[in-house]
Amino acid sequence: MRAIWKGAVAFGLVNVPVRLYSATGEHEVTLHQVHKEDGGRIRYRKFCSIDGEPVEMSDIAKGYETDDGELVVLTDEDFKSLPLSTEREIEVLEFVPVDQVDPILLQKTYYLEPEKTAAKPYALLRGALEQADRVAVVKVALRQRESMAILRVRDNVIVMQTLLWPDEVRAADFPVLDEDVSVRPQELAMAASLVDSLAADFDPSQYEDRYAGALEQLIEAKVSSGSTRAVPVPVGEEGAGDGGGDVVDLLAALQRSVEKARGARGEEPAAETEEKPKAKAKPKKKADEDEPTPRKTRRKAS
Repeated sequence: MRAIWKGAVAFGLVNVPVRLYSATGEHEVTLHQVHKEDGGRIRYRKFCSIDGEPVEMSDIAKGYETDDGELVVLTDEDFKSLPLSTEREIEVLEFVPVDQVDPILLQKTYYLEPEKTAAKPYALLRGALEQADRVAVVKVALRQRESMAILRVRDNVIVMQTLLWPDEVRAADFPVLDEDVSVRPQELAMAASLVDSLAADFDPSQYEDRYAGALEQLIEAKVSSGSTRAVPVPVGEEGAGDGGGDVVDLLAALQRSVEKARGARGEEPAAETEEKPKAKAKPKKKADEDEPTPRKTRRKAS
């Protein structure tokens, strides 16, 4: 795992330096949009709807359209002037019973890893949470957005789960539920009997994503039978592989472009990783920005 954020938990007068890691990941088979005729990747380009010209990332700003059709353009300087909690601090506000946090508010989950010099204050906060049997309500700024979150302990690790703001939860307005429905005692007893017959301790490991498994088998079968084609080279890039220096220069330029774009968005620079050859017979599982694989409801393994 790679740390996506570095800061500290402000626990009263105690400061706990930590690193933030995403605790979850999508379990999907990577698929791309391609042209059926020649297998070329489908690309998306940003262009201006007024002059039709392509637009660079540095020339893109954010805008808000008012109800009467006026446009407000917001610059990076405008966003810097907004009140926002420090981007390097997780501020503990209060400790509340866990059953008072409605699960519908829960969003993304992160692991908090202490710096080497912060093992003791980290253990202090973890012990306080466990002893009180409560969760800590905190405020944190991630990706230039202030969020509420809770801290709790899971398997000896402090976990942070971001929360929706109360006004982001929609009210359920279904008039049919207000109608007077009569349920006979015999029907209720039968429903309770069904619940008892299916009662069990929750063990998610006994379930599997059968759709993703079948998709992997389908892809592997096509690879084994030779139903593959060479990845096409886009027009204008035919000679890209002839000179090693050109490839290195291109990769370096792309890396600088990515880092520049990340910096413009206020994101942490990506850690450099060594490229490894991809296995051809086994599709890789990860989230894909081009087109997520449709998911089916997880069912119990047969």
